Amino acid sequence: MLPEHYQLNIFDHKLEPYLTELYRQHKERAANIDWSYHEFIPWELGKSFIELPWSIDQRTLPPAIYTAVETSLLTEVNLPFFYHHLATTFKGSLKVLQDFVHTWVSEEDQHSSLLETYLIITRNADPHALHLLRKEVVEGGYAPDFDTAIETMVYTTVQELATLVFYNNVAIACKDHDKMLASLLRRIAKDESLHFAFYRDAVKGYLAVDHNFIYYIHKAMTNFAMPGVSMPQFKDRMEVIAKDANYGPVSYFNQVFEHLIIFWGIEKLQPSRPDAEKAKVDLMTYYHKLKRISERMAAKGSH
Repeated sequence: MLPEHYQLNIFDHKLEPYLTELYRQHKERAANIDWSYHEFIPWELGKSFIELPWSIDQRTLPPAIYTAVETSLLTEVNLPFFYHHLATTFKGSLKVLQDFVHTWVSEEDQHSSLLETYLIITRNADPHALHLLRKEVVEGGYAPDFDTAIETMVYTTVQELATLVFYNNVAIACKDHDKMLASLLRRIAKDESLHFAFYRDAVKGYLAVDHNFIYYIHKAMTNFAMPGVSMPQFKDRMEVIAKDANYGPVSYFNQVFEHLIIFWGIEKLQPSRPDAEKAKVDLMTYYHKLKRISERMAAKGSH
C-alpha cells in the first residue's frame, strides 16, 4: 500500500490548467498529421490466398525485419487491455486525463491493423499462422502491475518512447529492403512521439508541484516491461531484433531510459520525504548499473 500522502495528491487540481493545455496542443498537432492506414498499403499486390496459397518463398523481408514487425503487431494488439488498465487507474482522476486516454486509444487503434494488413497483402506473413499467433496473444491478455495514475503515466511514457525509438530504428534497418515499410513505420512513430510527449510533460508537471512524486517514478522505471512481454518466444524475438534489426538493450538505455532520467532532472530532485529520497537514490543506482552494462554491450558492437 502506498503512503496516504501520495494518494491524496495524485489528482491535484492545480495541475488541471497545465494538463488541459498539453491536451490542447496534442489535439492540434495530431490534427495536422491525421492519417488513415489505407494510405500506406500497396493494395495492388493483393491476391487471393485460395487461388495462390501462401508459402515461405513469398516472403521478401529479411527474417529479423519480419520478426521485428510481427513483434510490433503482437504488441499493438494489447491495446484493449492497456486501455482497460488506463481507464481503471485513471478512474476518478482529472477529467482531462480521462479525455486524453480516449483520444490516445482512437489514435493507437490503427497501428495493429496497418501492420497486419501490410504483412498479409505483401505476403510476408502466413495469414493463418499469424491469425493463430495473434489469437494466442489476445487470449493471454495483459495487465501492468501498477496501481496509480502517476505510475501508469510514467510507465506509458517509457513505453511510448521505447515504441517510438523501436519503429524509427527498425525503419532505418529496413529502408534498403522495403521503402514503403520504412515509411509506414515512421508514420506510426509520429503518433507515438505525440503520445510520448503528452505523458512525459504530464509527469514533468507533477514533479514541478512536488519532488516527492519520484516515489512513483522509481517503481515504474525499475519494473518496466513492454506490453508484449508475454507473447510466445519474446526473449528470442528481442535477441534477433537486437542483433539484426537495430533495436536492443543499448538502444533502450541510450534513447529511452537515460533520456527520461535527464529530461525529468531525476538527479537534481530534492524530495522531502525519506521514502521518496530513498526511491531517488535507488533509481539513480539502477541508472548507473544500466549505464555500465550498456557501455560494455556497446563496446562489443551490440544495439
